[in-house]
Amino acid sequence: MMAELNESIDIPVREETRSILETIHIETGERKTLATFDKLIEAPNWTRNNKLIYNSEGHIYSFDIVTGESTLIDSGFATSCNNDHVLSPDETHIAVSHHTVEDHQSRIYIVPLKGGNPTLITPMAPSYLHGWSPDGQTLAYCAERNGQYDIYTIPANGGVETQLTDFTGLDDGPEYSPDGKHIWYNSTKSGLMQIWRMNADGSDQKQMTFEESNNWFPHVSPDGENVVYIAYRKGDVEPGDHPPNKHVELRLMPSAGGDSRSLVKLFGGQGTINVNSWSPDSKQLAFVRYELI
Repeated sequence: MMAELNESIDIPVREETRSILETIHIETGERKTLATFDKLIEAPNWTRNNKLIYNSEGHIYSFDIVTGESTLIDSGFATSCNNDHVLSPDETHIAVSHHTVEDHQSRIYIVPLKGGNPTLITPMAPSYLHGWSPDGQTLAYCAERNGQYDIYTIPANGGVETQLTDFTGLDDGPEYSPDGKHIWYNSTKSGLMQIWRMNADGSDQKQMTFEESNNWFPHVSPDGENVVYIAYRKGDVEPGDHPPNKHVELRLMPSAGGDSRSLVKLFGGQGTINVNSWSPDSKQLAFVRYELI
């Protein structure tokens, strides 16, 4: 889910923020600064042709890692997009979470990555996208229905949504494993926010982290071997909250389960790594850290 909104224009509000777009190598720990922006950018997706897709001020942009140039992606009327966006498996389309003019609620749309008109997928709101199945057939998202946030799926061409979790707390951040067998997500089922995994049909829900921190947004590497997530220090936030401008860390764990390790500590949180930002070779991650201007 996204940051606080400006109700008049429906884009994330974060004043006096500088955004630093970086990568980190998971084996060597080498970090590279790709670009610095004197505005809010969030949530990079890494494409197979060396581009990073990010959102800023309601729009979606493509950043060329080689040239360092950003290009606006034409998303039609979807100009109030938040940081929940996902590429299709063939990278011809991007699904976005756009706040509609009518009620300021987030709904999921699909847009051609080369630019074009959005297609509405989830008429019900709010819906916050996080996953696209490897076969391209299904989207997974967090949605509030009847006062409760749970994990849902829906056909990628629209249709009837399916509820996978039913918990009075918060389930969020659903993302498919590369083989399509599992959905990873985060949940407050155990008290603190922790990382969970379930079968793609919602069965066999299993807690994967048991740490004294609030862990959000599990992202599985393309080779299926590792999972990265963002961890807030216990006591810094409520378990169901993931605000910006906090001291956090990116942690790495084996997808089979087991001990995690810290990749990098940074000032960030909301917007840092809301979506999957693994490099195609599973060796690097893109992320955004922030500075207060």
